[in-house]
Amino acid sequence: MEINYRIFLYSKNVNMSKLVTYFVFFLAYCFLSFNASAVLANDRELGNKNAVQYLQTDNVTNQIPYFNNRFRLDADLDEITLIFYRKSGSRPIILIRPDGSKIRVNEFDHEKVQWFDDSTFDMIKIKKPMPGPWQAVGDILPHSHILIVSDVTIEVEPLPKVVFSGETLKVEGKLFNGGEAIETPEFKKVVHLDVNFYSTNDSQYENFGAAAIKVASFRDDGRGLDEYASDNTFTGEFFLNFAAGEWQPVYLIKLPMATRELRQEPIVLQKNPVRITVDTSQDAEKPHQLHLAIDPNYVVPNSLVFQGTFTFPDRQIQPFSIMEEDSDNRTATITNTEPGIYRVNVSAFGKTITGREFRLVVPEFSFNVEMDNDLIDEKINVDGEAAVVETVSEIRIKAEQKAEQERAEALLAKQVAQEQAEKETLIIIAAGNVIVMLCAAIWFFIVRRKKKSK
Repeated sequence: MEINYRIFLYSKNVNMSKLVTYFVFFLAYCFLSFNASAVLANDRELGNKNAVQYLQTDNVTNQIPYFNNRFRLDADLDEITLIFYRKSGSRPIILIRPDGSKIRVNEFDHEKVQWFDDSTFDMIKIKKPMPGPWQAVGDILPHSHILIVSDVTIEVEPLPKVVFSGETLKVEGKLFNGGEAIETPEFKKVVHLDVNFYSTNDSQYENFGAAAIKVASFRDDGRGLDEYASDNTFTGEFFLNFAAGEWQPVYLIKLPMATRELRQEPIVLQKNPVRITVDTSQDAEKPHQLHLAIDPNYVVPNSLVFQGTFTFPDRQIQPFSIMEEDSDNRTATITNTEPGIYRVNVSAFGKTITGREFRLVVPEFSFNVEMDNDLIDEKINVDGEAAVVETVSEIRIKAEQKAEQERAEALLAKQVAQEQAEKETLIIIAAGNVIVMLCAAIWFFIVRRKKKSK
């Protein structure tokens, strides 16, 4: 009532147009006050060191085009890390404090500032930054955002319960900065995500005492098993081609000025569920028999299909495949082309007992086919007659005899050299003794002559 009364009294002394003008100014004042309160609240939220976000572009406080790259830091910040993306190959940026002083890549307080400059970005960590409006000057990329980094973490799907040696796994992870997903594509150039496996050093497993193994790096580039580039879903492809046993997966997040890690629960890497054996044939007309034995403890045998290659002694390669069968064993034939080393490489595809689809590589298997010792090879000589060539056993016996003869000759030469050396040593000793005796005799006659002269 008091406010209305004063307005009424005031209206007696002014005309209606002035009253309307004052009323419009009053509404404008309320609107500006409300916006100012909202801006201050936004600044306080931005300055909260536990809330990590992108500085929003409002054309005043964080406009990225040249010479107006401004942002505001509040007084309650203990530490802040900033990333500025700039044109490739350009010079590092210059930071201007609220008081007008500058921070350059080669001119800063090393106790309060850390600076990492790359060809495409600058990462700057500042302790107790000066509160107020800051400005960044440089070739900062247009339409980019200044990223405040506080706590970069990664969330990774846990590994399956049943994993095999030789298996290839696809695991996805997401990057977060202070609990919020990172949407900036350029950030993947800053962060490196590596995956290591550490042995738990349990003596009951085969990997006891094994060294750490780096198995993969996460990628968000749309290549390999990564489905979409720059979608903040980082895909790791693990090729577990190492010893079975208990391992602990450790995911490393590497920043230019910090490293963090995520440790998952240890897993037991099971042995490869497929074992290869071969029944060799000594008959050139009969093939070798390949056997694939499937361990049913962790896989469903009738779900497995195989695809691989045979490599013959002459390095010719023949592909083969074996489809599903209701059996724990599969067989295939290998053509007996000639004596020598044969190699078998196989990949298996199937399901675990938990229903998970998997693919793995069976360790390479090789076997040697020797020539029959009684086999005689005939060659045609210049006269057109068959000349009998020595059998393999005869060649081997002669080679052994020759090697034995060479060893005997070497031993004899060594003995002769030792005897010669011993003779030379005796001669040197005898000559030394004669010289000593002569010197003693001369010294004796000289001393005796001196005594007679006295």
